[in-house]
Amino acid sequence: MAFTLYTLIQTAILCTNAIAVLHEERFLSKIGWGVEQGVGGFGDDPGVKAQILNLIRSVRTVMRVPLIIVNSGCIVLLLLFG
Repeated sequence: MAFTLYTLIQTAILCTNAIAVLHEERFLSKIGWGVEQGVGGFGDDPGVKAQILNLIRSVRTVMRVPLIIVNSGCIVLLLLFG
């Protein structure tokens, strides 16, 4: 397999898909990364864990529709060009 721009894009899509499918109640709360663990006080700097949880929530919220479109496009490209 050659190292091309398409493989880099496909890797980024797969990583984004992996973040998007993480379910907070079924998976993240079992490893201690649930909703209640990321809450801090007003004015406190959020820790790394809270920032990662916010990133996961943001990706799930914002990237839902674009991921469907991009995944469909990748599937069509793979079907056409192998």
